[in-house]
Amino acid sequence: MNLKRVGCLLAWLVFAVIAYSTMSPLDLRPRIGFVHIERFGAFGLLGLLFAIAYPRRLGRVLVLVLATAVGFELLQLISPDRHARLVDLAVKLLGGALGVLGGWLLIRYRPLLLNLLGRINQNAKYGS
Repeated sequence: MNLKRVGCLLAWLVFAVIAYSTMSPLDLRPRIGFVHIERFGAFGLLGLLFAIAYPRRLGRVLVLVLATAVGFELLQLISPDRHARLVDLAVKLLGGALGVLGGWLLIRYRPLLLNLLGRINQNAKYGS
């Protein structure tokens, strides 16, 4: 299984987890820590994984991730125990955009990173 396939599978899985977390009742929402860090991290991971999964469609990936943030925030308006707030949306948008940027950087500089990791591994192997 190659990197794009794994990225695709994980991206849609993260999308589903975010959808569940956004629309589930507040007491069923998974919690890890500080909510803004959770939101930022979730959308950052979503953007990163979609950028890895679809490297030739980064413009569409960015639009998808940002539209997902807006759409999920607006969907909270129909849930009686949830609330949509602009600060939450801003955190999600920033996380998603930086995730896509991180994915682009990984794709762009992958050969350089692999070469660097190979050198580090070789130096560790021979103790130099």
